[in-house]
Amino acid sequence: MRRIYIIGAMAVLFAGCKPSVNITKAPIAGSADFSNYLAIGNSLTAGYTDGSLTVSGQLNSYPERLFEQFSLIQGSRGAKGPFLQPLLNSDNGYPGPKFILGITHSACIPGDSSLSPIPFPNYVQDPTDATYTGTTNNFQLNNIGVPGIKVADYRVAGYALITQAAGVPYAARFYHDPTTTPLDELKYRVNNLYPTFFTLWLGANDVLAYATAGGQGDGTGNATPVLPPYFYGPNDITPLAVFDTCYDLALNAAIATGASGALINIPDVTSVPFFTTVPANGLTLTRQGQADTLQAYWGAATWNKVFQVGANYFIIEDNKGNPRQAVPGELILLTVPQDSLTCAGWGTTKPIPAKYVLTTDELQFIRNMTANYNAYIKFEAQLHHLAYVDINAYLGTLSSGIVFNGVNYTSQFVTGGAFSLDGIHPTQRGYALIANQIITTINSFYGSTIPSIDANKYHGVNFPNGN
Repeated sequence: MRRIYIIGAMAVLFAGCKPSVNITKAPIAGSADFSNYLAIGNSLTAGYTDGSLTVSGQLNSYPERLFEQFSLIQGSRGAKGPFLQPLLNSDNGYPGPKFILGITHSACIPGDSSLSPIPFPNYVQDPTDATYTGTTNNFQLNNIGVPGIKVADYRVAGYALITQAAGVPYAARFYHDPTTTPLDELKYRVNNLYPTFFTLWLGANDVLAYATAGGQGDGTGNATPVLPPYFYGPNDITPLAVFDTCYDLALNAAIATGASGALINIPDVTSVPFFTTVPANGLTLTRQGQADTLQAYWGAATWNKVFQVGANYFIIEDNKGNPRQAVPGELILLTVPQDSLTCAGWGTTKPIPAKYVLTTDELQFIRNMTANYNAYIKFEAQLHHLAYVDINAYLGTLSSGIVFNGVNYTSQFVTGGAFSLDGIHPTQRGYALIANQIITTINSFYGSTIPSIDANKYHGVNFPNGN
C-alpha cells in the first residue's frame, strides 16, 4: 500500500507542474481542407535537380514535403495518402545523366584541376523510365509537374508528343492521353483526384528558356507561334496576353472542385547561380603590359574600352553580333566553356558568343515580363481568395543568406547549399526551404498551424564521399 501511495503522490506532483511545461499543440487545418492535395507545375514541382529528373529528386520535391506536413493534421481535413507521383525507377537521371561533382582538368594548363559538375559517369538510361504505368487508386496522380512546360503550352494539342519528338519526354511518360492539351490533362487529373487543396507554380519557363539561351529568342513579348495557333518557340518569352489567358484556364480547372490552394509566383530567374557564378568582370590582368596589349588589340574599336591591372569586364558579343566590352550588370552564363575562357582567348581577343551572355536589354525583357506575370498571378490569387506565395521575394534574400536552425544558406554555386549542380534547381534542402515558405504563407492565409520542416536533415550538394 505504501508504494502505491508514493506513486500516486508523484502523479499529483507532476500534474501540478503541467502549466509550466511547453506543450506542443496538434496542427490544425484552419479554414482549408488538405485531405486531397494536388501539385501543378513544372520542373520545380516535379523535383528536378542536378540537371535531370531522378527518383530521389521526386521523393524530395517540395510537394512531397508539403504532403508530409499536411498529413500531420488530425481529422478529416488532414492529407490522406498515398501521395502518388510518376516516379522513375532509377536515380542516374532521365532522359539524360544528372550532374555529380568530379575532377576536371584544364586543356592548356598542365596539372591544373578542379572539382566541378560532370555528367554521371557511364550513364545508361533505364528503359523502364520511359513510361509511367502506375495504376494505384484508379490511376491517381498527386503531382503533375512537367519539366520544361510553359503556361503558354496549356492550349497546345499533342503537347506531350511534340515535346517527346524534340527530346523532352517528361509529359509523354505519364499523360493519360498524349494527343490532348496539358489543360485537358489537368482537367482529367482534377476529375480523377477531386482535390480539396492544390498548389500551382507555373510561369518560370515562360522567361527562363529565353534566359538560359542567352537571349537567343524573341524577348520582346511579341512572339508569334511557330506551330500555330498556340505553340511558341522554345526560347521565346510568352506574350503577356497569352500568359494571362492560359494561366486563367489552368487555374479555373484547378478550382473546379471548389478546392482551396496557393499560387506561387515566379522568381527572378537571373538571380540564380546559373547566371551569377561567372562574373562579367572576371577578366583578371596581373601586369600593366597585359592591359596595354589588349588596349592596342581593340584600339580600332569604337566602343569604350577599359583595361587595367585587376578585374576587367570580358569582351562579349552583343545580341546583334557585334563585339564590345561587357558593362556592369550584364551576365555570363554558367554554360560558357571554361577551357575557351582559359585557353582559346574567349573574353579577351575573341568575344564570348552571344548565346552565353545576357545583355542589359535582354535582362530588361526578362525582368519586366517576370514582374508583369507576377502581377497577374497576384491578381488571380486575390480574385479567387487563394494564398499568394511570394517566392520571388523569399529567394531574393538568398543573396545575403538565409539562416535555418544555425545553417546558413546562400545562392552561392555548389557551396551555398540551396541550389543544385545545374545552377537553377534547388537541392533537397532548397526544396525543403521552399516548402517552409509555402507553409508560412498557407498558415497566415488560412489560419492553419502546419509545422515547418527541418531542412537541414536533407541533402545539399553531394560532395565525393560525403553528403
